Amino acid sequence: MTDLHAFIAGLPKAELHVHHVGSASPRIVSELAARHADSKVPTDPEALADYFTFTDFAHFIEVYLSVVDLIRTPEDVRLLTYEIARDMARQNIRYAELTITPFSSTRRGIDERAFMDAIEDARKAAERELGTVLRWCFDIPGEAGSEAAAETTRLATSDRLRPEGLISFGLGGPEIGVPRPQFKPFFDQAIAAGLHSVPHSGESTGPQSIWDALNDLRAERIGHGTSATQDQNLLKHLADHRIALEVCPTSNLATRVVTDIELHPIKEMVEAGVLVTINSDDPPMFGSDLNNEYAVAARLLELDERGVADLAKNAVEASFLDAAGKAKLAAEIDEYTAKWPAA
Repeated sequence: MTDLHAFIAGLPKAELHVHHVGSASPRIVSELAARHADSKVPTDPEALADYFTFTDFAHFIEVYLSVVDLIRTPEDVRLLTYEIARDMARQNIRYAELTITPFSSTRRGIDERAFMDAIEDARKAAERELGTVLRWCFDIPGEAGSEAAAETTRLATSDRLRPEGLISFGLGGPEIGVPRPQFKPFFDQAIAAGLHSVPHSGESTGPQSIWDALNDLRAERIGHGTSATQDQNLLKHLADHRIALEVCPTSNLATRVVTDIELHPIKEMVEAGVLVTINSDDPPMFGSDLNNEYAVAARLLELDERGVADLAKNAVEASFLDAAGKAKLAAEIDEYTAKWPAA
């Protein structure tokens, strides 16, 4: 392990763009597959590496949904959620905003109250036992249209159901053929209920989808935003308004959004003054984790330890932590960096 990799491994971090089901480790996926023998997902953890090799974004979605289908009971939900937090704690992730798609579970028959109880029980146990703070983003699976949007909005805004850890509202799934403006009424309801707006946009589509997310969905951060560099006015707008991009380098390569990691637009984003955060998206599916994403970003941006620490503080700034939480985590990053031998 190089000095920089060792620094990253110990660095206190926040993560803002990481998916619930997409964070299931090979061990957990294989265990769930063994529970549900009718699934086509391999039960052998080693075979999952081949299964998680994607030909394009559409193929990624197909495989992703097959893993979603393994989450069938509240016990499955609780197991998955707590184990994600355990993997995060190993990486020194102190705070994470985990994107959850409740529609995918409730439409498969999991009782909605039991689902909320399962994620909340895991969240509280993770904070108590592991020291990792989790918050939720409920997202609409865009390919499922208005039915999914209405159901997700109801689950996110109902006083009876809304979980304590829920802070934001998102939009995921395929972007091609799923224009952002159609979801405006649902985002309006979520925002009125006090939730932050964090849709995916500009991942597999052009910069217009990012403008649509900003103008119609009132996005406070953009999930991916890979195509933002195709529009200099958009880059300036993002920079001027400190609207963060949730950048996931290895994900973009794995889903063929970028054809070569050396061509990733992250450097152009940073040079334009955009607030860039580093995230892992669906880490086990892409053979990665947040530590690796920081290492990739450090290489692409030619950063030393202090540069990486500043990148970590970007995530703190762009998070929905309260002011005291932000100050505490930023101070922890500064203290760790100051004590690092190379300092």
